[in-house]
Amino acid sequence: MNFKSDNCAGAHPKITENLAANASGFAASYGASDVDRRAEEMFCDLFGRQVAVFFVGTGTAANALAMTAVNRPGGVVFCHPQAHIFEDECGAPEYFTGGARLAGVDGAFGRMDPDGLVEAIGRHPADFVHNGQPMAVSITQSTEIGTLYAPGDIDAISTIGRKNGLPLHMDGARFANALVALDLTPAAMTVERGVDIVSFGGTKNGCWCAEALVFLDPDMAADVPFLRKRAAHLFSKSRFIAAQFEAYLADGLWLELARHSNAMATALAEGLAASSNCRLAWQPEANEVFPVIKRQTAARLVDAGAEFHEWPMPSFGGEKLGDDEMLCRLVTSFATTEEDVARFCEIAG
Repeated sequence: MNFKSDNCAGAHPKITENLAANASGFAASYGASDVDRRAEEMFCDLFGRQVAVFFVGTGTAANALAMTAVNRPGGVVFCHPQAHIFEDECGAPEYFTGGARLAGVDGAFGRMDPDGLVEAIGRHPADFVHNGQPMAVSITQSTEIGTLYAPGDIDAISTIGRKNGLPLHMDGARFANALVALDLTPAAMTVERGVDIVSFGGTKNGCWCAEALVFLDPDMAADVPFLRKRAAHLFSKSRFIAAQFEAYLADGLWLELARHSNAMATALAEGLAASSNCRLAWQPEANEVFPVIKRQTAARLVDAGAEFHEWPMPSFGGEKLGDDEMLCRLVTSFATTEEDVARFCEIAG
């Protein structure tokens, strides 16, 4: 019963098979192989336009390089204070950009508040050199607390960005989970919403280690080949990342895996909502569930082999924890089984 993270799940057999199929023989290095080209074309088909794709090994690299590509002297990136790029990347965006800052723009349920974004940008007037200058907006889809930016939410943020000359970046570590939950096409969640750059994740949804940095306007990516090389993320055997994406995107596998993951989260949430020892802190919208669980119940679950994280309560909700309660994060994946969900809910009572 591993609900710690979708990072803990293994790789899907079809992805493993394609890695094995590309493991023998010789192929051009540094992104010039046939499988690299095929995977890049799949991304163009996915977004319905010519895009620039850069394969990297981690989501942190994708996010940090995205910010580096749009960096400005004294640059400021606006993002939610619970975003992964803000809290969980050990200062990588600041490091790779050589000193750009991240400014938190709060909002309920893990989503940046548009009015707050306007106010935050306004604190950096163009003629006031001491505050630095705005350079980008970044949103996380799905968010770090398992909620979603609906199309209208993205529209509102991208409109503000456009008015201020700021590109919009989407951290899509769980891009597939958000996409199937919203029942959108990739273009409808990005291109049509005014998103400029996507960190497109595969690792959390069945790949070994496969992330892609996608520029929806290739002209924005002129310097990225050099930035990626300097950042040590130009893999000599890049075909092994490309081969993962080739299998991942073929025949809708990536969407199938995300639908399963989301369905397991829904079943888990329904089971825990019916428990006398648990309650949902908020409704899950993708593949992360945040229940409030009695500590005695949580200990019983751990003793039975369940793995999950205790989580800090966000500031937005008005939820009050009792002395005998804890907020937990449960993450489902393509490898989560109905049996594990049922057993967890049964033990939770």
